[in-house]
Amino acid sequence: MFISVHACDSSRQPHGRVRRRSFVISESSSGMRILIADDHETIRKGVCTILIAHFDLRSEDCVEASDGHEAIQKAVALKPDVIILDINMPVLGGFGAALEIQRLLPGTLILFFTMHTGEQFVLEARKAGVQGFVAKDRAADVLVDAVNALLRNETYF
Repeated sequence: MFISVHACDSSRQPHGRVRRRSFVISESSSGMRILIADDHETIRKGVCTILIAHFDLRSEDCVEASDGHEAIQKAVALKPDVIILDINMPVLGGFGAALEIQRLLPGTLILFFTMHTGEQFVLEARKAGVQGFVAKDRAADVLVDAVNALLRNETYF
C-alpha cells in the first residue's frame, strides 16, 4: 500500500493554546512519493510542479515541508521514495535532517537541492549520506536527471 501525507494546519485554540499539526494518511495510486523540504514556498511549489509533470504524479504524491524538523516528521510518516532537501532551513537544516532521516529510515534516497555550490558542501553532503547534490541555479532537467539517477540507485553529484 502506498500513502500520501497531508498536513492539517495548526490553529490557535481558546486561551492561546496552539493545536499541533496532524497528518492525514490516504492511499496513493501513483506508486511514487516525493518529499520536498525548503524554507521558500516558491521553490517547494516549483519543484513539485516540475516533478509532478515529469513523473506523472498526483499533486498529493509530492509533499512539502518548510524546515528540517517537519521534513523528518513527514519522512517517517510517508516513507517517500525520494527526499529533496535544502541545506539552509530554519529549526533544523538539511545536514541535520539528512542525518536523522538516515538514522530513522536507513537507505532513504536524499538529494540536496541548494544554492550552495562549494566543494566543501558537496563533501559534507557525501559524509551525511545523501545520494545527490544539485545547485538551484541549474536547469529543471538537471533536477529530473538527478531524481532519476537516485531512483536507479545511482548517485548524482
